[in-house]
Amino acid sequence: MASPDQSVSAPHKDDMERALNLAARWRLPFDPIENPPEDGELWTRAPVDLMVRYGCVPIRADSDRIVVAFGDLDDILAVDELEFLLDRPIDAVIAPAGRVAEILRKQRGGEILLQQASESLRLQFVTDGEDEDTLEVKTLPAEHPIIRLVDSLVLGAIERRASDIHIETKDREVLAKYRVDGVLYPAIEPLDKRHHGMIISRIKVLAELDIAEKRVPQDGRFRLRVKGRTIDFRVSIMPSLHGEDAVIRILDKESLNAAFRDLRLDVLGFSETELRKLRKYITEPYGMVVVTGPTGSGKTTTLYAALSEIATPEEKIITVEDPVEYQIPLITQVPVNEKKGLTFARGLRSILRHDPDKIMVGEVRDPETAQIAVQSALTGHLVFTTVHANNVFDVIGRFIHMGVEPYNFVSALNCLMAQRLVRLLCRSCRRATVQSPQMLVESGLNPEFYGEQTYYEPVGCEECNYSGFAGRTAVAELLDMSDRIRQMILERRPAAEIKQAAREEGMTFLREAALEKVFAGATSLREINKVTFVE
Repeated sequence: MASPDQSVSAPHKDDMERALNLAARWRLPFDPIENPPEDGELWTRAPVDLMVRYGCVPIRADSDRIVVAFGDLDDILAVDELEFLLDRPIDAVIAPAGRVAEILRKQRGGEILLQQASESLRLQFVTDGEDEDTLEVKTLPAEHPIIRLVDSLVLGAIERRASDIHIETKDREVLAKYRVDGVLYPAIEPLDKRHHGMIISRIKVLAELDIAEKRVPQDGRFRLRVKGRTIDFRVSIMPSLHGEDAVIRILDKESLNAAFRDLRLDVLGFSETELRKLRKYITEPYGMVVVTGPTGSGKTTTLYAALSEIATPEEKIITVEDPVEYQIPLITQVPVNEKKGLTFARGLRSILRHDPDKIMVGEVRDPETAQIAVQSALTGHLVFTTVHANNVFDVIGRFIHMGVEPYNFVSALNCLMAQRLVRLLCRSCRRATVQSPQMLVESGLNPEFYGEQTYYEPVGCEECNYSGFAGRTAVAELLDMSDRIRQMILERRPAAEIKQAAREEGMTFLREAALEKVFAGATSLREINKVTFVE
C-alpha cells in the first residue's frame, strides 16, 4: 500500500483539464484523488487485475456500493462491464489519468497480482451427453486469464442483449465484437495476436470441438447456466487468412419466454393495413403462409407471434425448427437434428402422422421439404414457413425452381410476406434535421417534394448506450393472392408484370413501408437505405 511518504504527486495541469472535460462529456463527478486509497479491504473488493484492465482505481466503498475513479473513459459501457464483473453497483467518477496510473503502479508493485485477485467468476457449463436426457455439469477453473477473458465476453454479451459474439483474427491483433440490434460493436480493446490460439481453443473446448483441427470449419454448441437460467450457445469456427475466426450465437430462451408468452403481431411494428391482412390469413382453416427475408430479419419471430395469437388448447400445433429458438406454450416443438437423420423433410413427414391442425416449418431449403409443405397445405393443414429471398416476387421463382408445380403452389398459398428489421431512433436524444438534396436523390426521393420534410438522425445518450438507437421494428410487404395474381403466376409471367399488377391492387412495397417509418420519425433515412433497395 502507498504510505504517506509515498504520496502520489499532483496531477499535471493538462491532465487535470482533460479529466474535467471528460467528466463533463460523460456527465460524471470529478475527483482529483487527493488522498489515495490505502484500505486493503478495498482492493480485495476491486481486484488489481480488473482495475489495470479498465484503467481505474477504487477510492471508497460502503456496505454494497463502490466508488471507482476512471482515468481514461473512452466508452461509457466499460462502467457497466466492470459493474457486472465486480458483481456490485458502481459509482463512477473521473480522475486525472496520471494520478490513476501512478496509484495502480504503486499498488501493483507492492502486491503480487494473483494474490490480490479475488475469486473469479465461475460459470456452470452444461453439455449434452450421449443420452439427450442427461446433462453433465462442469464447474470450470477460472484462474487462467484466457478463461476469465472468455467468461467475461460471454457474460458481457448476455448483459448487453447481444445476439452474437464475433472473434475476428487480423494480421497482428484479435478483435472481439458483439452484435446488438443487428450491428457490430467492439466488446473489448483489440488483443495481441499471440493470445489468439488460446482463445479459440477455449471456445472449442466449451463446444466440444477438435482443438487440433485448424483447417476446416467446425460447428458445435454448449449451454451455460448463469443467474439461475440456462442459455444455449451455437458455435461456428472457420479458418481465415490469419487464423481461425469464431462466431457464438446466443439463444437466451428463458429470458424471452415471458415476452413470448404474451407476444402478439401488433408489437412487431407492422402497419395497420399489413397487420389486418396478415391476421386474416393466419386464421384461415388451411393453406400456406410464407415469410421471406435475409438471415436476421425477424422471420421466425413473426411466425412465433402468429402462432401465439392462434394457439388454443382445442387445436394441435406442431413446429419443426433448426434450432428451437424460443419455447411457446400450447405448441409442440421439434428440433431438427441432421446428425441423427432428423431433417426438415423427415420431421415434417412424421408431424403429419400426428394429426396436427397447424404446422410451422422453420425453413424450406430443399425440394423435398417444399413438396411436402405444399402438399400439407393442400390437404387441409395451415402451414407456416420461411424461405430466403429478397422480396415476395422472388419467392415464387424459388418454389418453382425447387420443383413445385405452379398450379399446386398457387392453390396452396394464402399470402407471401417479406420483411426487414430497422433500428429505432432513441426517443431521448434523436435530433431533427433537414436532409441535403444529394442525400434525398441517393435515397430515391425528389428534393422538390421531400426537401421540406422533417427528418431525424441519431445522436447518442446514456439511455441508448451512445449508439443513437434503441430497439428494432419490422417493415414488411404483403402480397395478396388475388385471382389475377394467381393467374399470372400460372402463366409464368415475368416478376415485373406481377409486381405492377400488385401495385395496381394497392400493395405497399418494402421501401414504401420503410419510408413511412422515416416520415413518422421512428428511424433515419440512412438506416432504411441499409436494409431496403432504392427503387
